[in-house]
Amino acid sequence: AHFPAPHSQTWTRNIGVKSGLALVSLESFSPLESEEFGPVFIQEPDDVIFPLDSDEKKVVMHCEARGNPPPTYSWHINGTEVDPEADYRYSFIDGNLVITNASEMIDYGKYQCKAENSFGTVLSRDALLQFAYLAAFSPKARGGVSVREGQGVVLMCTPPPHSPEIIYSWVFNEFPSFVAEDSRRFISQDTGNLYISKAQPSDVGSYICLVKNPVTNARVLSPPTPLTLKTDGVMGEYEPKIEVHFPTSVLAAKGVTVRLECFALGNPVPTITWRKINGNIPKKARLRKSQAVLEIPNIQLEDSGTYECKAENPRGGTAFKGHLQVYTLPQWVRMINDTQMDSGEKLQWECKATGRPRPTYRWLRNGLPLTSQGRLEILNGELTVHKVQQADSGMYQCVAENKYGAVYSNAELKILASAPVFIPNPIRVIATLGKDVSLECKPRASPKPRITWRRGDRRIQPNKRIMLLRNNTLKIVNSSRADEGNYVCRAENQLGSAEMTAVLWVKEAMRVALSPSRVEVTVGESVVLSCRATHDTSLDVAFQWFFNQKPINFQHDGGHFEYIQTQSSTVDLMIRSILLKHAGKYGCRAQTSADTVFAEAELLVRGPPGPPGVVIVEEITDTTATLSWTRGLDNHSPISTYNLQARSPFSLGWQTVKTDPEPVTGDMESAMAVELNPWVEYEFRVVASNGIGTGDPSAPSRGVRTKEAVPSVAPVNVSGGNGRRHELVISWEPVSEEFQNGEGFGYIVAFRANGTRGWKEKMVTSTFPPLTPFEVKVGVYNNKGDGPFSEVVIIHSAEGEPREPPSDVKAYSISSSEIRLTWKPPNPGPGRPRGYEVSYWRDSEQEESGKKQQTVKNETSMVLTGLEGNSLYLITVKGFNSIGQGPASAAVTAKTRKAPQPPINLMWIQEGNNVSLSWDPVKAKANESDVIGYMVLVRQEGRSFNQVTRTINPSTILSLPEGGTYTIDVRALSEGGEGVVSSQVRVVTVVRCPCKSNQCSVHRLTWTALLLVLLVPSASW
Repeated sequence: AHFPAPHSQTWTRNIGVKSGLALVSLESFSPLESEEFGPVFIQEPDDVIFPLDSDEKKVVMHCEARGNPPPTYSWHINGTEVDPEADYRYSFIDGNLVITNASEMIDYGKYQCKAENSFGTVLSRDALLQFAYLAAFSPKARGGVSVREGQGVVLMCTPPPHSPEIIYSWVFNEFPSFVAEDSRRFISQDTGNLYISKAQPSDVGSYICLVKNPVTNARVLSPPTPLTLKTDGVMGEYEPKIEVHFPTSVLAAKGVTVRLECFALGNPVPTITWRKINGNIPKKARLRKSQAVLEIPNIQLEDSGTYECKAENPRGGTAFKGHLQVYTLPQWVRMINDTQMDSGEKLQWECKATGRPRPTYRWLRNGLPLTSQGRLEILNGELTVHKVQQADSGMYQCVAENKYGAVYSNAELKILASAPVFIPNPIRVIATLGKDVSLECKPRASPKPRITWRRGDRRIQPNKRIMLLRNNTLKIVNSSRADEGNYVCRAENQLGSAEMTAVLWVKEAMRVALSPSRVEVTVGESVVLSCRATHDTSLDVAFQWFFNQKPINFQHDGGHFEYIQTQSSTVDLMIRSILLKHAGKYGCRAQTSADTVFAEAELLVRGPPGPPGVVIVEEITDTTATLSWTRGLDNHSPISTYNLQARSPFSLGWQTVKTDPEPVTGDMESAMAVELNPWVEYEFRVVASNGIGTGDPSAPSRGVRTKEAVPSVAPVNVSGGNGRRHELVISWEPVSEEFQNGEGFGYIVAFRANGTRGWKEKMVTSTFPPLTPFEVKVGVYNNKGDGPFSEVVIIHSAEGEPREPPSDVKAYSISSSEIRLTWKPPNPGPGRPRGYEVSYWRDSEQEESGKKQQTVKNETSMVLTGLEGNSLYLITVKGFNSIGQGPASAAVTAKTRKAPQPPINLMWIQEGNNVSLSWDPVKAKANESDVIGYMVLVRQEGRSFNQVTRTINPSTILSLPEGGTYTIDVRALSEGGEGVVSSQVRVVTVVRCPCKSNQCSVHRLTWTALLLVLLVPSASW
């Protein structure tokens, strides 16, 4: 705001006026960052477990506090202050305590950090320093254990010195063969011992106890303990004896996982069961190690109680009971807070904590215990100090503790003592003409000062228009121009005095005009609202737009709202693409440093109707439903029509239904849906329309089912035929459930022989001659009665399976693996084949183990493939159709041809790495398959190299890799497969020399002299 200020004054703050009331606060500001205060812990020491074998030989106990002035630190070990100058092993780094060459004997215990500055002292919580180590087992040999078979045995671990708790396992005979725990063997994590409830021969061997420190990860092995079985007999059965169990009283901290152990010796091996006396075992509990361990995670107070484990076998049973008690560390419910007080006032602090056992309380001031005496009273967690004095300032701590731990709540008490101070001073107050104004006077002072007001040189005397309130505020009613001027508040106490000046200006009231004040628009249109303020020109004005009393967020709603500044005292609100949700009250708030004025305009939005109210089904028949509903919002455009929609399990979503009356006009609130299907469950909804469009649908009605009715839809696509002999097969397209119209739906099948008169409508036991024509129709019925029949169709009775076998079956071999088969179909008549099945088997096999092949449709020939060469086969043929198979033909025989003979007289010419190979052509004999080519196989000895070459000629040229020994053989090929292999050829190739080409060429001619060799058997090489 801009004001003409007096020449010699500097103004420090502008105070705004709301609703014409100027309120001036002179309360002191929050403490600055530079304000002084006592120590406050940022980090307190935590419990530490230090590995003695650590490479880092230093233990660090952490402590850090903030304060102004910065605090100094000291430490106590088991109540004794640490002196770094007296023991070189101790040193301080900031607030941290560093211990060099830490020793368990000297340094084990509780540590407490003390932080102090000129405002007081605080003590940290206690932190426990422990040391982790694992010594070696005694090397002394352990004596053997000998028991009878069936007897229980306990192998003692006797662990070495260690800290903290260790993990036990056992090795059988040699590492890493560990003993597997089951119902017969158990390793206690409390004692470390191995328990075997019933010894057996497989247990004989050497046992070693292995322990692990989970902090250091160190492991050590015990000397072996031999276990043998006595030879003087087998132990008989005996009742269980619980050998290891949890203590009679178990203490556990809330939130931890509790493991209760229970294991028994016995023969037969005992079964372990658990229960909680007078209660149920928690659902979160788990049984581990064949039920020898009851594990309860995240233990809570309600899990406390008496638990029992029972060991039983056929010889008897025994039980053990123990009590589980859950304790909790103290936890704060109410803590103390920093407090500032004037001297002479009464201090009351209360701290409260929960815990089991119930915690006790003690109080500290600057680290020293407090007791009730003089002005100070202590009652459990309550501290009272009467008529506080400067000497009572300092750091206070409330300690809540039980035997499992303690918690500290810290607070600083400051006793104020200061002469009055006004911040800020002076102040400026702008009031609105005719409104009330209040001038506050709240100096910072202790003890509380005496307040007086004056205007100019005259002390203000209260009257009807100027009042002095109890809180020292000066209130002026119905302010006028004459009230402008300087007002002085004086504050005084025994430490001094101060004055504050308030300058009051009174301005004309601001007026705001918002136009248009009421406007109607249609969805999708746009509108501009204009807000103009008339105000004192010396004041700046700020505007803010509201929608239904809430500020408009132009960044979030920028797609529809735009703020437009047209003049310094006028702003516009543009609303684009209006939606129904934009209807409501729009407010413009204009604010100056003297006044705030709010004006509103109403925006009505015309749009499609809102959804109608609840749809109720008033009456239901087999094909109609009478519906009623309540009108929804018309959104400022009259509703013209309603549309009724229905949904059923058979419809694709919502469908418009016919109505009575048609159409349903906008003034109606009920109508009848007609032409519905009987016995169908429907939901209904209503949609309203007006001149602008169609609105959202109503919520669906509850589902209702129309009444039953006689079926009205007959089956379609009636057909039939086929089937077994003497059967009449009739089929039709089922009637959809949507058109069954009621319960008890079924079909009526009516038939009669073609040319007869009477229809048969029941099951008929007489047989029908094959391929007899029948007139057939199918009707429908339900519990309400019979429905219509379908159109009459002609259907023939079944002709039956084939009655005769195929004739003139012939078979002949075409190769060593193929036989061609031909036959003629049986004589025409009922039971025509739709295909044929061929069965074939070797003469050395049974017919049941043979193979079968079927023709495609009713072909009368087939080629059997994949047969063995030079083998005699028996073959039969039978016809089949959809009814079944006919009789088989008499078996015919055919013998497959033999595979070709092996090639002979192999000859080769080797030139370098190239081999020209030839042989005598193979001529097929009468009972052999015709030769269609040859296959040459090359193998490299000692390698996986293989090369196959096929040729139709009795010769070929092979190119072989350098530096290898190769074997070559040849086979004749026929349509039935490969023939017998020839004798082998062995060829050796060498690596060529790295010389110039003309020199290599000469060498190769010398080396590759033509050599023609007759093949000899490979065994002669």
